[in-house]
Amino acid sequence: MDVQPQASSAPAGSGATIAVIADLVASRTSSDRAALHRRVVDVLAEANERFGPATPLRVTVGDEFQGAFASLGQALRTTLWLRMALLVGEPGCDVRFGLGRGDVTVVDAERGIEDGTAWWVARDALTGVEAEAGRAGLRHRRTSYRADPATGGGPDASLVESLLICRDQVVGAMSVRSCRLLLGVLEGRSQLELAESEQISASAVSQRVRRDGITALVAAEHLLEGV
Repeated sequence: MDVQPQASSAPAGSGATIAVIADLVASRTSSDRAALHRRVVDVLAEANERFGPATPLRVTVGDEFQGAFASLGQALRTTLWLRMALLVGEPGCDVRFGLGRGDVTVVDAERGIEDGTAWWVARDALTGVEAEAGRAGLRHRRTSYRADPATGGGPDASLVESLLICRDQVVGAMSVRSCRLLLGVLEGRSQLELAESEQISASAVSQRVRRDGITALVAAEHLLEGV
């Protein structure tokens, strides 16, 4: 069942929007689905406060949530933060994302119903990345991007996909501790603060940040902020 997201704060026809549709991975195996749902709601509330999406992130149906962003860079940074926050939380879970660039139309402002190509291609991206993760060589795939060609503008979708394949591979190979460190770096915490929270030396944090590709991931996200 596909539930439409609430209406965006951006006016209809204001230009391309990046829609995000996400669902939890293997959440049915959770021993406490109610606690997991509360965790997701809390993380989405924090993400809305941190990143200010055009359409606030919210749970729609089952294990799925949606939101929309004014720029691709903002959507990419938010999805990386969301994945880390949900992976390292208690209870923790992984999440997959479909991102779509296109038009958004407010169909029913009173009920908060949207439609448009951004949502259609985001759904295609989510379906596609789930299928790709079934292939042994791409089992770490969690994020995919599609663009409506009729909308025009924006970066080449294949280039964005290339970045996401690499990003997912690096994150998928990380330990839980490295995921916590990546989350901390994304939030602007110092290596000393991270060392104290992990109860390890600052030198050990520095080595892990370099060795596990955290520095490269964050540098790539910064370069994409303006996209």
